[in-house]
Formats: sequence, structure tokens, C-alpha cells
Amino acid sequence: MTAATIPTVEISGPPAERGRQYGEAARDSIGRALAYYEEAFGESSGLTWDQVTARAERWLEPVRAYAPELVEEMGGIAEGAGVGLLDVLALNARGEIIYDQTFARMRARTDAVADVTDDREVTDGCTSFAVLGEASGDGHVYCGQNWDWRAGVADTVLMLRIVQPPHPTVIMQVEAGQVGRQGANSAGIALNANGLGGRFDDAVGLPQTVIRRRVLDSVSISDAVDVLCRTRGHIASNALLTCREGFALDLETTPGAHGWMYPTRGLLVHGNHYQTTVPVQLAARYRPESSDSLIRVPRAEAGLRLLREAGAPDESRKLIHQAMSDHLGHPEGLCTHPDTRQPEVKWWTTLLSSCVDLTTGDYHVTPGTPCDHEYQQLPWNLYDGPHAPN
Repeated sequence: MTAATIPTVEISGPPAERGRQYGEAARDSIGRALAYYEEAFGESSGLTWDQVTARAERWLEPVRAYAPELVEEMGGIAEGAGVGLLDVLALNARGEIIYDQTFARMRARTDAVADVTDDREVTDGCTSFAVLGEASGDGHVYCGQNWDWRAGVADTVLMLRIVQPPHPTVIMQVEAGQVGRQGANSAGIALNANGLGGRFDDAVGLPQTVIRRRVLDSVSISDAVDVLCRTRGHIASNALLTCREGFALDLETTPGAHGWMYPTRGLLVHGNHYQTTVPVQLAARYRPESSDSLIRVPRAEAGLRLLREAGAPDESRKLIHQAMSDHLGHPEGLCTHPDTRQPEVKWWTTLLSSCVDLTTGDYHVTPGTPCDHEYQQLPWNLYDGPHAPN
């Protein structure tokens, strides 16, 4: 096990000010993220970064109409990092840009390389879990995930704490420059998310980073569910919600219909394939885009069932760590490693594994693949913020 640590950034104040703090603190990481995505987009589509940011601009007004304070925050990030607002918006809409139908047609007009339609290019490959009190021997509520994505952004990943009264304080794992991804808040609500894939239509929906931030700004589980049910995302994405009171719900959100599922005997695991129902827009030809998801989900379930025998939180974390370090199917699998048969720009890995104890508010992460790193406790407790449970 290596002793690496993950960078932490804490921001507070009005939207533009906290964005500026974020941009200044993560300036180098944001620069690396932009450099990587310029190379990755160019490799997969042949488009320049200016063409990519031109596509990102179509989300500016929809986001401003839905969450103007998040556009202010992005503007602050851009100012602090010394980059453009559209650069930051592109980092927040990276998946949406590629899945956008008009972007796909633009690729075709520029003689894009044939393998750009390989969906492993764009679908976050993650495995999320919720373990409720009835499924944990210590009676605690746990949630988390292995976050699998491009290995090239590993040095841009950071833990972000946002102090934003009167909203709950939020802790998230993000790529530098993003305003939302996965995490939990001081109201005891956690969001873990997975890509689902599939193209729908030309209608402009909201980027997932914006929707997920809105979820994590929620003061109650009902408000969080309402965000997901009433908001139209541009792409499909799975959202696993868990709350401190011992409730969990999984929503497979799409630009069309949503599907949902609940825990079985206190355990819920979701990967990157549709597990409730396949959307009608995809049903005729649907195949899981991350095929290893069909392996990851049952393997995680089997490993996490062992928590019933744990007698204390440290035992539970060890068992979660063991489950999420599974290597069946290597280099793909729960703990994903780069496939060196692919060009380096396409390498995938588990960027981070998270384990959140919603009972105590302790937040643990591995700075990289869990097989190589122990869980490290963050310096913040979830419940140091507004709306904390009594």
C-alpha cells in the first residue's frame, strides 16, 4: 500500500468569491485538466479546443436559467485559475459535449476516427453502493463508490469542501474545475453516481455536474429526489441516494423516463448498465456499454454482504475496502487498472474509492486504486455545517 494523499480544497462565501478561491487553489490542476481534455478530444474527434468550447457554450444559458449562482461560481473559478468561463463550463459538461447529437454529427463532418463511438470513451465506469443498518453488523449506514474514469485526469482529482450557508455544507470528490460530482452533505444526504450511456435526442438538457450539485445542496432526502425527478439532464446517469436515517433509493435518470430501485435486505449496488428497465429509445439495440459492469455489480454485492459480520466501523471499512479492491476481470473490474493494450490517452483506472459513514459523518477515500491505497479519513466531518442532524 502506498502513502499518497489526495489534495483537499475548502471554499466559502458568495458564489463568485468561493469560485475564485477554488480557481486559485486548484489553478495548476485545472490547467492539467484542460491540457488533458484538449488532447483527448483531439485524439477522439479531431476537433480543436476552441471547437469544443464552442459546443460547451450551448449549455451556458440553460445553466444560468436553472442555477445562476453556479454560473457565478464557474466564473469565479475561471477568474481564479486564469482561464475562460467556457473552459470551465467544458470541464463541467465533458460527457454531455461528446454525447450531444449535434456534436456527433460535427465529428462526422470532420472525418472523426472510427473508434470515437466506443462508449468507453465517454461513460464514467463506476460502481456505487449503499449499506443500511440492517446490512451492517455495526448498525451504521455506509455509502460510497469506486470512481472509474480516464487515468490521464488522476492528477486533477481533489476533495472539495463547500461552506455555503444557509445551504448544507458539501464535501465532494471532483475533477479540478467541476462544481459537482459525487459526495455528501451536512444534512446527512449522499449522492453516488454512475454513467449509463445511450444517445437520446437533440433537446438541450442540463449537465450532470450541475444537477448533482443541486442534489447535494438539498436539505432533505425528499428535496434531493425532487431535483432528480423534475430536472431534465442532457444525458443518462444513475444516481444512488443514501441518507443518514437509513434510507436509500437508486434512480436511473434519462432525458426520457426514469427507472428506480430500492435496497434488498439493506444493500444496494449499481454499476453502468440499466438495472431497472431499458429506455424505449435504446431498447431495440441495447447492450451494456461498460460490459464489465455485469461482473462488477454481483462481485460488489457478494463482498459487501460480509459487512453483516462486522462488529465495529473499522471492521466495516476493512470489508468495504476488500470488496472494492476486487480484481476479477483484471484490468477491468471493480478495481480498474489501465489496459496497456490501448493508447495511453485512453487508459482507464479507478481514480478514487470512497467510503462514507453517514452515521458518524466520517468520510474516507483512497487516492487512487483501492488495492494500492488504504482508506484515508478526510480532515472534515460531514456534520460540521448547517442542517446537521441533532
